Amino acid sequence: MRIATATAVVLALAAGVAPSAVAKDRPAPGKARSTVDGYWRMDGYGTVLAIQNGTFQEYQTTAVSCLKGESARRTGAGRYTTRDGTVVTVRTGPDGRRATLSFDSSVGHRALRRVPALPDDCTRQGPKGPRASFDVFWQSFAENYPFFAARGVDWDAVRDRYRPRVHADTTREELFSIFSSMVKPLHDAHVAVMDGDRVYAEVRPGTVNPTKELDAKVKKFIEKRDLRHATYRKDFAGGRITYADLPGDRGYLRISGFAGYVPAGAPFSAHAAELDRTLDTILTKDRTRRLKGLMIDLRVNGGGSDVLGIRIAERLTDTPYVAYSKRARNDPADPGKHTRPEPIRVRPADAPRYTGPIAVLTGGSTVSAGETFTQALMDRPGKVVRVGQATQGVFSDVLARNLPNGMVAWLPNEEFLTRTGRTFDGTGVPPHLTEPVFTKEEFAKRRDSAFDRALRVLKAH
Repeated sequence: MRIATATAVVLALAAGVAPSAVAKDRPAPGKARSTVDGYWRMDGYGTVLAIQNGTFQEYQTTAVSCLKGESARRTGAGRYTTRDGTVVTVRTGPDGRRATLSFDSSVGHRALRRVPALPDDCTRQGPKGPRASFDVFWQSFAENYPFFAARGVDWDAVRDRYRPRVHADTTREELFSIFSSMVKPLHDAHVAVMDGDRVYAEVRPGTVNPTKELDAKVKKFIEKRDLRHATYRKDFAGGRITYADLPGDRGYLRISGFAGYVPAGAPFSAHAAELDRTLDTILTKDRTRRLKGLMIDLRVNGGGSDVLGIRIAERLTDTPYVAYSKRARNDPADPGKHTRPEPIRVRPADAPRYTGPIAVLTGGSTVSAGETFTQALMDRPGKVVRVGQATQGVFSDVLARNLPNGMVAWLPNEEFLTRTGRTFDGTGVPPHLTEPVFTKEEFAKRRDSAFDRALRVLKAH
């Protein structure tokens, strides 16, 4: 799962807003306010925020519910920090009625509109039984999930099929099984049902989940086969990044994730700093001048922060460009309506940069931030060739929704657009050159067809 979005939505400090505070905090009619304190409705995301007394409190709303999310505490002007170190920044507009919200580990901003008070549903206890949990689960997807048509799923028919099976005596195990069956046909790796340590999630049929075991197996295979003649090889960022100099002045950069660069519990800024140190070591002035080609291997990449992907892209260009645009579904009744697309830009880093030919290796185990990074290189000035198989096909931040019974659902609600308005959700980013990726036959015959093809492409340039 995507760390950028998981930490962005799971704001882990518990602090509430007393219902008695609602009436007291209403502004005078027509009076603008520059402070971030107050109540805010987010454009899309089914979220209302209460910000006051140094506390940032999330409320997750649907047409049938309002449940407390999580919270954070103020650590600066307009800045709130979660228990896991994620920094949330809220900035108001000139009139105080509009604001933007951003997370340090996620690209883009979310638009906020000031409202006079919390919705009534947020100030009273809602129903708790199995039917209530079912209704909130179904409604959360109905109002936020953008891809029912693309996935061929009639969500109304899903409700009609499964709701009669839920009653007052439905057990927790039965309800978990029902929820899992409801979302299984989506085959969406950014959809999950969670109840404590129990998790249900699926990847696209025909693809393999990028587990730690697969990553270790592939890394060992590549080191023995593909990098045996390397003149330099080193692991960085907690082993998530490997770089090697190959014969003929070609470079090999393997990235197995955009997270986990430093020990668990460290703030996002520590991961970003570790990545910068890694890139400074790899992309030296001498190396960037002599490299004739760079292979970037994302074939087993479990995702993480899109911000880190953009940070790498900034070391691979001398020319600013738009990586992609991001938008979210924002009409509970119409899956075709979205927020205004926000361009996410790549700006050349103030550091040595490599601008020559690139071959990107991808496959079905290239997931989430691994895919947005792949997409960020599509319009990169200079030659970029994708080799292997299509990526997994999940790009959105993960929207976490609490249920009345304590279970949690994860779902996507965003699209990442190319400059022509295309998305690759479901299908994944396709390769230019198709080759098998870590199949049983490839392992058995000690072949790495995608690596060999990419090397030939780089040599040709």
